Amino acid sequence: MAEHNDYILGTEWKELNRLGIQHQVWASEARKAWELAEFGTGQTILDLGSGPGFCSRDLGYMVGETGKVIAVDKSSDFLKFLDEVTKLHKLKIETRCTDFETMDLGDLSLDGIYSRWALAWIANPGEIVEKLVRNLVSGGAFVAHEYYLWDTFMMEPHYPELQKGINSILKSLKEQEGDINIGRKLPTIFYENGLEVISIRPMAKIITPDQLAWQWPKTFLGTYMPKLEELGYMTKAEIKLALDQFYELEYQEDATIQCPQMVEVIGIKP
Repeated sequence: MAEHNDYILGTEWKELNRLGIQHQVWASEARKAWELAEFGTGQTILDLGSGPGFCSRDLGYMVGETGKVIAVDKSSDFLKFLDEVTKLHKLKIETRCTDFETMDLGDLSLDGIYSRWALAWIANPGEIVEKLVRNLVSGGAFVAHEYYLWDTFMMEPHYPELQKGINSILKSLKEQEGDINIGRKLPTIFYENGLEVISIRPMAKIITPDQLAWQWPKTFLGTYMPKLEELGYMTKAEIKLALDQFYELEYQEDATIQCPQMVEVIGIKP
């Protein structure tokens, strides 16, 4: 049985699989960021909002036997999965099941912090960044990957019911706690909390059906759009029509999707 929590997409095995696909799509971008931030062997890195730990695992290999990864998430199911992965791969990953509000890092010294789609879902990202920066060593880096403008999610050829579904998803995201477009505010948040921003990099994807990246919006829509019925944004019939149009789009030779605009922000503690 799936655990009961307020995760938007749940923590069932279907979502675990979707997150695995998502990580494959964005893994190269994460590695670029870690290189820019000079994450490496022997460091202690915090994976904020780790989920099932696909990034934690990669970071675990990066920091090696002399380093450590701290994976923080509020889902015990996801962290149990990560604990099994940690044992299997014999990595130095410590899991902590907590939300960001009650997270207590004590006097832990962090060489780096990584977060991907973690700050968009909370009401007080500035306070959380301030809290984390206290544990960051001088010269340590905070790397964040967030949406800059989710509103850019669109496709061609245009299917009206599919676009209506996407617009309904955006409406539901904007009415939840947090700011789905928090990425545009991150440079200010970082500066206000004593970080020097060394890099702001746009991360845009325009994709076609033959690319692996196509599976990212496909699995997201297939998981999230059915939830719009219980949330009261669409009827079951409208959702079916929207998804049918997406699957039809997938077979169009000229089909393209503009994925929601992402941004990478890297801040260094002086």
